[in-house]
Amino acid sequence: MKITNLELFPVPPRWLFLKVSTDEGLVGWGEPIVEGKPETSAAAVRELSTQLLGRDPFRIEDIVQVLGKSGFYRGGPVLCSALAGIEQALWDIKGKALGVPIYELLGGAVRERIRIYAWIGGDNPAKTAHTELVDQVNQLRATGITATKMNTVGPTGYLTRPADLRAAVDSVAAVRDTTGDDFDIAIDFHGRVHRAVAKQLLRELEPLRPMFVEEPVLPEHSELFTDLAASTTIPLAAGERLFSRWDFKRVLHGGGLSIIQPDISHAMGIWECRKIAAMAEAYDVAVAPHCPLGPIALAASLQLDACTPNFLIQEQSLRIHYNQGADVFDYPADPGVFTFEEGYIRVPTGPGLGIEINEEAVREAAKRPHTFEPTEWRLPDGSYAEW
Repeated sequence: MKITNLELFPVPPRWLFLKVSTDEGLVGWGEPIVEGKPETSAAAVRELSTQLLGRDPFRIEDIVQVLGKSGFYRGGPVLCSALAGIEQALWDIKGKALGVPIYELLGGAVRERIRIYAWIGGDNPAKTAHTELVDQVNQLRATGITATKMNTVGPTGYLTRPADLRAAVDSVAAVRDTTGDDFDIAIDFHGRVHRAVAKQLLRELEPLRPMFVEEPVLPEHSELFTDLAASTTIPLAAGERLFSRWDFKRVLHGGGLSIIQPDISHAMGIWECRKIAAMAEAYDVAVAPHCPLGPIALAASLQLDACTPNFLIQEQSLRIHYNQGADVFDYPADPGVFTFEEGYIRVPTGPGLGIEINEEAVREAAKRPHTFEPTEWRLPDGSYAEW
Protein backbone atom coordinates (compact mmCIF):
# COMPACT_ATOMS: atom_id res chain seq x y z
CA MET A 1 0.00 0.00 0.00
CA LYS A 2 1.27 3.49 -0.89
CA ILE A 3 0.18 7.02 -0.05
CA THR A 4 -1.06 8.70 -3.21
CA ASN A 5 -2.73 11.99 -2.30
CA LEU A 6 -3.38 14.55 0.43
CA GLU A 7 -6.33 16.96 0.48
CA LEU A 8 -6.93 19.79 2.93
CA PHE A 9 -10.28 21.28 3.93
CA PRO A 10 -10.51 24.45 6.03
CA VAL A 11 -13.96 24.24 7.62
CA PRO A 12 -15.93 26.37 10.09
CA PRO A 13 -15.70 27.27 12.85
CA ARG A 14 -11.85 27.20 12.92
CA TRP A 15 -10.72 23.73 11.89
CA LEU A 16 -8.60 22.16 9.16
CA PHE A 17 -9.28 18.59 8.04
CA LEU A 18 -6.81 16.40 6.12
CA LYS A 19 -7.72 13.43 3.91
CA VAL A 20 -4.89 11.01 3.07
CA SER A 21 -5.60 8.56 0.23
CA THR A 22 -3.85 5.33 -0.76
CA ASP A 23 -3.52 3.25 -3.91
CA GLU A 24 -5.72 0.54 -2.35
CA GLY A 25 -8.68 2.85 -1.84
CA LEU A 26 -8.34 3.24 1.93
CA VAL A 27 -8.38 6.81 3.25
CA GLY A 28 -7.54 8.32 6.61
CA TRP A 29 -8.52 11.61 8.23
CA GLY A 30 -6.57 13.98 10.47
CA GLU A 31 -6.92 17.45 11.96
CA PRO A 32 -3.65 19.42 11.51
CA ILE A 33 -4.69 22.88 12.72
CA VAL A 34 -3.14 25.68 14.72
CA GLU A 35 -6.14 27.75 15.75
CA GLY A 36 -6.30 31.00 13.82
CA LYS A 37 -3.61 29.84 11.38
CA PRO A 38 -5.37 27.60 8.82
CA GLU A 39 -3.34 28.76 5.82
CA THR A 40 -0.05 28.44 7.69
CA SER A 41 -1.02 24.97 8.91
CA ALA A 42 -2.06 23.89 5.43
CA ALA A 43 1.20 25.16 3.94
CA ALA A 44 3.19 23.14 6.46
CA VAL A 45 1.25 19.97 5.58
CA ARG A 46 1.85 20.56 1.87
CA GLU A 47 5.59 20.99 2.44
CA LEU A 48 5.75 17.79 4.48
CA SER A 49 3.75 15.93 1.83
CA THR A 50 6.70 15.95 -0.56
CA GLN A 51 8.34 13.38 1.74
CA LEU A 52 5.11 11.48 2.28
CA LEU A 53 3.79 10.58 -1.15
CA GLY A 54 4.70 7.06 -2.23
CA ARG A 55 5.47 5.83 1.31
CA ASP A 56 3.90 2.87 3.06
CA PRO A 57 1.29 4.34 5.45
CA PHE A 58 1.83 1.46 7.90
CA ARG A 59 5.35 2.70 8.73
CA ILE A 60 4.05 5.40 11.07
CA GLU A 61 7.04 5.60 13.43
CA ASP A 62 9.50 5.85 10.55
CA ILE A 63 7.41 8.52 8.79
CA VAL A 64 7.17 10.61 11.97
CA GLN A 65 10.93 10.33 12.50
CA VAL A 66 11.62 11.47 8.94
CA LEU A 67 9.06 14.28 8.77
CA GLY A 68 9.83 15.49 12.27
CA LYS A 69 13.61 15.49 12.09
CA SER A 70 14.93 15.58 8.54
CA GLY A 71 14.20 19.27 8.06
CA PHE A 72 16.86 20.11 10.66
CA TYR A 73 14.63 22.68 12.41
CA ARG A 74 12.26 20.86 14.72
CA GLY A 75 9.31 21.41 16.96
CA GLY A 76 7.00 24.36 17.43
CA PRO A 77 3.23 24.57 17.03
CA VAL A 78 3.06 24.76 13.23
CA LEU A 79 5.33 21.86 12.30
CA CYS A 80 4.17 19.65 15.17
CA SER A 81 0.49 20.29 14.40
CA ALA A 82 1.00 19.55 10.70
CA LEU A 83 2.73 16.32 11.64
CA ALA A 84 -0.03 15.48 14.15
CA GLY A 85 -2.76 15.64 11.51
CA ILE A 86 -0.76 13.46 9.12
CA GLU A 87 -0.03 10.95 11.88
CA GLN A 88 -3.72 10.73 12.89
CA ALA A 89 -4.66 9.97 9.28
CA LEU A 90 -2.02 7.23 9.03
CA TRP A 91 -3.31 5.52 12.16
CA ASP A 92 -6.83 5.80 10.74
CA ILE A 93 -5.69 4.01 7.58
CA LYS A 94 -3.84 1.32 9.50
CA GLY A 95 -6.75 0.66 11.85
CA LYS A 96 -9.19 0.42 8.95
CA ALA A 97 -6.88 -1.90 7.02
CA LEU A 98 -6.60 -4.24 10.02
CA GLY A 99 -10.24 -3.85 11.04
CA VAL A 100 -9.52 -2.64 14.60
CA PRO A 101 -9.67 0.62 16.59
CA ILE A 102 -6.33 2.37 16.97
CA TYR A 103 -6.16 1.66 20.70
CA GLU A 104 -6.03 -2.08 19.92
CA LEU A 105 -2.68 -1.39 18.21
CA LEU A 106 -1.41 0.49 21.28
CA GLY A 107 -1.91 -2.19 23.91
CA GLY A 108 -5.68 -2.44 23.99
CA ALA A 109 -8.35 -0.73 26.04
CA VAL A 110 -7.95 -0.28 29.80
CA ARG A 111 -11.49 1.13 30.33
CA GLU A 112 -14.98 0.77 28.91
CA ARG A 113 -16.01 4.44 28.98
CA ILE A 114 -14.32 7.82 28.94
CA ARG A 115 -15.28 10.66 31.24
CA ILE A 116 -15.73 14.06 29.57
CA TYR A 117 -16.29 17.65 30.60
CA ALA A 118 -17.89 20.60 28.85
CA TRP A 119 -17.31 24.35 28.95
CA ILE A 120 -19.51 27.02 30.46
CA GLY A 121 -19.13 30.80 30.19
CA GLY A 122 -17.31 32.70 27.51
CA ASP A 123 -13.75 33.80 26.89
CA ASN A 124 -14.03 36.91 29.08
CA PRO A 125 -15.79 36.17 32.40
CA ALA A 126 -16.66 39.85 32.89
CA LYS A 127 -19.15 39.48 30.04
CA THR A 128 -20.95 36.46 31.51
CA ALA A 129 -23.47 37.02 34.30
CA HIS A 130 -23.65 34.60 37.20
CA THR A 131 -27.21 33.75 36.26
CA GLU A 132 -26.00 32.72 32.81
CA LEU A 133 -23.29 30.50 34.31
CA VAL A 134 -25.87 28.87 36.56
CA ASP A 135 -28.22 28.28 33.64
CA GLN A 136 -25.44 26.73 31.57
CA VAL A 137 -24.21 24.41 34.29
CA ASN A 138 -27.76 23.29 35.03
CA GLN A 139 -28.20 22.47 31.33
CA LEU A 140 -25.06 20.34 31.48
CA ARG A 141 -26.21 18.52 34.59
CA ALA A 142 -29.53 17.78 32.90
CA THR A 143 -27.64 15.91 30.16
CA GLY A 144 -25.69 13.87 32.69
CA ILE A 145 -22.42 15.79 32.49
CA THR A 146 -20.61 15.71 35.83
CA ALA A 147 -17.76 18.15 35.21
CA THR A 148 -17.23 21.55 33.63
CA LYS A 149 -14.44 24.02 32.93
CA MET A 150 -14.63 27.80 32.96
CA ASN A 151 -12.48 30.88 32.62
CA THR A 152 -12.30 33.08 35.72
CA VAL A 153 -10.17 36.06 34.70
CA GLY A 154 -10.10 38.47 31.79
CA PRO A 155 -7.28 40.88 30.92
CA THR A 156 -4.91 40.85 33.91
CA GLY A 157 -1.68 42.68 34.67
CA TYR A 158 1.23 41.81 36.96
CA LEU A 159 -0.93 42.76 39.94
CA THR A 160 -4.67 43.14 40.24
CA ARG A 161 -7.24 44.82 42.46
CA PRO A 162 -9.04 43.05 45.31
CA ALA A 163 -12.29 43.64 43.44
CA ASP A 164 -10.99 41.67 40.45
CA LEU A 165 -9.92 38.79 42.68
CA ARG A 166 -13.33 38.77 44.33
CA ALA A 167 -15.09 38.78 40.95
CA ALA A 168 -13.09 35.73 39.82
CA VAL A 169 -13.86 33.82 42.99
CA ASP A 170 -17.54 34.82 43.03
CA SER A 171 -18.10 33.42 39.53
CA VAL A 172 -16.80 30.02 40.60
CA ALA A 173 -18.72 30.23 43.88
CA ALA A 174 -21.96 30.80 41.97
CA VAL A 175 -21.41 27.54 40.09
CA ARG A 176 -20.32 25.61 43.19
CA ASP A 177 -23.36 26.83 45.15
CA THR A 178 -25.54 25.50 42.33
CA THR A 179 -23.92 22.12 41.86
CA GLY A 180 -22.87 21.16 45.35
CA ASP A 181 -19.86 18.94 45.90
CA ASP A 182 -20.87 16.02 43.65
CA PHE A 183 -19.84 17.97 40.53
CA ASP A 184 -16.33 18.85 39.33
CA ILE A 185 -15.33 22.39 38.35
CA ALA A 186 -12.07 22.96 36.51
CA ILE A 187 -10.71 26.49 36.18
CA ASP A 188 -8.63 27.86 33.32
CA PHE A 189 -6.30 30.79 34.02
CA HIS A 190 -5.28 30.51 30.33
CA GLY A 191 -1.82 31.89 31.10
CA ARG A 192 -3.42 35.29 31.66
CA VAL A 193 -2.01 35.95 35.11
CA HIS A 194 1.46 36.41 36.52
CA ARG A 195 3.03 34.69 39.52
CA ALA A 196 1.82 37.06 42.25
CA VAL A 197 -1.76 37.07 40.99
CA ALA A 198 -1.73 33.30 40.46
CA LYS A 199 -0.77 32.76 44.10
CA GLN A 200 -3.53 35.07 45.29
CA LEU A 201 -6.16 33.44 43.10
CA LEU A 202 -5.14 29.92 44.08
CA ARG A 203 -5.43 30.82 47.76
CA GLU A 204 -8.86 32.41 47.33
CA LEU A 205 -10.19 29.58 45.14
CA GLU A 206 -8.99 26.75 47.35
CA PRO A 207 -12.13 26.59 49.57
CA LEU A 208 -14.23 25.98 46.43
CA ARG A 209 -12.31 22.74 45.74
CA PRO A 210 -11.63 23.00 42.00
CA MET A 211 -10.81 19.79 40.15
CA PHE A 212 -7.73 21.57 38.77
CA VAL A 213 -6.43 24.96 37.68
CA GLU A 214 -5.14 25.00 34.11
CA GLU A 215 -2.21 27.10 32.87
CA PRO A 216 -1.76 29.02 36.15
CA VAL A 217 1.02 30.92 34.38
CA LEU A 218 2.29 31.01 30.81
CA PRO A 219 4.20 27.92 29.63
CA GLU A 220 7.26 30.16 29.22
CA HIS A 221 7.31 30.33 33.03
CA SER A 222 6.89 26.62 33.70
CA GLU A 223 9.76 26.74 36.21
CA LEU A 224 7.23 28.43 38.51
CA PHE A 225 4.91 25.41 38.66
CA THR A 226 6.75 23.91 41.64
CA ASP A 227 6.55 27.14 43.62
CA LEU A 228 2.85 27.56 42.83
CA ALA A 229 2.05 23.94 43.69
CA ALA A 230 3.72 24.38 47.07
CA SER A 231 1.37 27.27 47.80
CA THR A 232 -1.92 25.40 47.22
CA THR A 233 -3.70 22.08 47.51
CA ILE A 234 -5.42 22.62 44.14
CA PRO A 235 -4.00 20.31 41.44
CA LEU A 236 -2.24 22.26 38.68
CA ALA A 237 -2.54 21.35 35.01
CA ALA A 238 -0.78 22.49 31.83
CA GLY A 239 0.45 21.28 28.47
CA GLU A 240 -1.76 22.49 25.64
CA ARG A 241 1.11 24.69 24.41
CA LEU A 242 3.78 21.99 24.63
CA PHE A 243 4.44 20.03 21.47
CA SER A 244 6.56 16.92 22.08
CA ARG A 245 7.84 14.58 24.76
CA TRP A 246 10.97 16.74 24.99
CA ASP A 247 8.83 19.74 25.96
CA PHE A 248 6.98 17.64 28.54
CA LYS A 249 10.19 16.13 29.88
CA ARG A 250 11.20 19.52 31.22
CA VAL A 251 7.94 20.23 33.07
CA LEU A 252 7.59 16.69 34.41
CA HIS A 253 11.12 16.68 35.77
CA GLY A 254 10.60 20.13 37.27
CA GLY A 255 7.58 18.96 39.24
CA GLY A 256 4.53 20.96 40.30
CA LEU A 257 2.01 19.57 37.84
CA SER A 258 -0.57 16.97 38.87
CA ILE A 259 -2.12 16.80 35.39
CA ILE A 260 -0.69 17.23 31.89
CA GLN A 261 -2.82 18.22 28.91
CA PRO A 262 -1.20 17.33 25.59
CA ASP A 263 -3.27 18.23 22.54
CA ILE A 264 -3.39 15.37 20.04
CA SER A 265 -3.56 17.86 17.13
CA HIS A 266 -0.57 19.88 18.37
CA ALA A 267 1.76 17.41 20.12
CA MET A 268 2.66 15.36 17.02
CA GLY A 269 -0.30 12.98 17.16
CA ILE A 270 -1.59 9.85 18.84
CA TRP A 271 1.61 7.87 19.29
CA GLU A 272 3.61 10.84 20.57
CA CYS A 273 0.87 11.66 23.08
CA ARG A 274 0.86 8.03 24.23
CA LYS A 275 4.61 8.31 24.84
CA ILE A 276 4.05 11.56 26.74
CA ALA A 277 1.38 9.89 28.86
CA ALA A 278 3.75 7.02 29.69
CA MET A 279 6.39 9.54 30.82
CA ALA A 280 3.80 11.25 33.01
CA GLU A 281 2.76 7.94 34.57
CA ALA A 282 6.33 7.47 35.81
CA TYR A 283 5.99 10.80 37.65
CA ASP A 284 2.54 9.88 39.08
CA VAL A 285 0.93 12.56 36.90
CA ALA A 286 -2.48 12.17 35.26
CA VAL A 287 -3.42 12.99 31.65
CA ALA A 288 -6.41 15.11 30.63
CA PRO A 289 -6.01 15.72 26.88
CA HIS A 290 -6.70 19.22 25.59
CA CYS A 291 -9.27 19.23 22.76
CA PRO A 292 -11.24 22.39 21.94
CA LEU A 293 -11.17 21.33 18.27
CA GLY A 294 -13.26 19.26 15.88
CA PRO A 295 -14.55 15.69 15.60
CA ILE A 296 -11.38 14.18 14.15
CA ALA A 297 -9.23 15.53 16.99
CA LEU A 298 -11.83 14.32 19.49
CA ALA A 299 -11.97 10.86 17.93
CA ALA A 300 -8.17 10.66 18.04
CA SER A 301 -8.20 11.75 21.68
CA LEU A 302 -10.69 9.03 22.57
CA GLN A 303 -8.35 6.43 21.06
CA LEU A 304 -5.59 7.70 23.35
CA ASP A 305 -7.89 7.81 26.38
CA ALA A 306 -9.02 4.23 25.87
CA CYS A 307 -5.53 2.75 26.22
CA THR A 308 -3.93 5.16 28.73
CA PRO A 309 -3.91 3.98 32.38
CA ASN A 310 -3.30 7.44 33.86
CA PHE A 311 -6.06 9.13 31.86
CA LEU A 312 -8.25 11.45 33.97
CA ILE A 313 -10.88 13.26 31.90
CA GLN A 314 -11.38 14.43 28.29
CA GLU A 315 -12.08 17.96 27.08
CA GLN A 316 -14.46 18.27 24.13
CA SER A 317 -15.77 21.31 22.29
CA LEU A 318 -19.50 20.76 21.90
CA ARG A 319 -21.10 24.21 22.21
CA ILE A 320 -17.84 25.79 23.37
CA HIS A 321 -17.75 29.57 23.00
CA TYR A 322 -15.33 29.32 20.08
CA ASN A 323 -17.77 27.34 17.94
CA GLN A 324 -19.70 29.79 15.78
CA GLY A 325 -21.39 28.51 12.63
CA ALA A 326 -20.50 24.82 13.06
CA ASP A 327 -20.01 22.25 15.79
CA VAL A 328 -18.61 18.79 16.50
CA PHE A 329 -21.69 16.89 15.32
CA ASP A 330 -21.79 18.60 11.91
CA TYR A 331 -19.13 16.54 10.12
CA PRO A 332 -19.25 12.86 11.23
CA ALA A 333 -21.46 10.60 9.13
CA ASP A 334 -22.81 9.17 12.40
CA PRO A 335 -22.58 11.72 15.24
CA GLY A 336 -23.93 9.07 17.59
CA VAL A 337 -20.39 7.82 18.19
CA PHE A 338 -19.96 10.85 20.48
CA THR A 339 -23.18 10.29 22.43
CA PHE A 340 -22.51 10.61 26.14
CA GLU A 341 -24.38 9.10 29.08
CA GLU A 342 -23.90 9.98 32.74
CA GLY A 343 -20.94 12.14 31.75
CA TYR A 344 -19.14 9.40 29.80
CA ILE A 345 -18.59 8.42 26.15
CA ARG A 346 -18.38 4.72 25.43
CA VAL A 347 -15.01 3.58 24.13
CA PRO A 348 -15.44 3.56 20.33
CA THR A 349 -15.36 0.17 18.66
CA GLY A 350 -15.17 1.07 14.97
CA PRO A 351 -11.93 0.59 13.00
CA GLY A 352 -9.30 3.30 12.84
CA LEU A 353 -10.40 6.51 14.49
CA GLY A 354 -13.82 4.98 15.06
CA ILE A 355 -15.69 7.60 13.02
CA GLU A 356 -16.59 8.09 9.38
CA ILE A 357 -16.44 11.62 8.00
CA ASN A 358 -19.29 12.98 5.90
CA GLU A 359 -17.05 14.05 3.04
CA GLU A 360 -19.86 15.78 1.17
CA ALA A 361 -20.57 17.98 4.19
CA VAL A 362 -16.86 18.71 4.58
CA ARG A 363 -16.43 19.73 0.94
CA GLU A 364 -19.48 21.97 1.11
CA ALA A 365 -18.32 23.59 4.38
CA ALA A 366 -14.85 24.21 2.95
CA LYS A 367 -16.42 26.66 0.47
CA ARG A 368 -17.01 29.03 3.40
CA PRO A 369 -13.92 30.87 4.65
CA HIS A 370 -12.74 30.73 8.24
CA THR A 371 -13.91 33.65 10.36
CA PHE A 372 -11.97 32.86 13.56
CA GLU A 373 -9.36 35.47 14.46
CA PRO A 374 -7.05 35.65 17.48
CA THR A 375 -8.20 37.84 20.34
CA GLU A 376 -6.47 41.14 21.09
CA TRP A 377 -6.90 42.35 24.65
CA ARG A 378 -5.64 45.58 26.20
CA LEU A 379 -5.12 46.69 29.79
CA PRO A 380 -6.49 50.07 30.98
CA ASP A 381 -3.17 51.75 30.13
CA GLY A 382 -3.36 50.49 26.54
CA SER A 383 -0.69 47.78 26.81
CA TYR A 384 -1.24 44.26 25.47
CA ALA A 385 -2.80 41.67 27.78
CA GLU A 386 -2.55 37.88 27.47
CA TRP A 387 -5.83 36.25 26.48
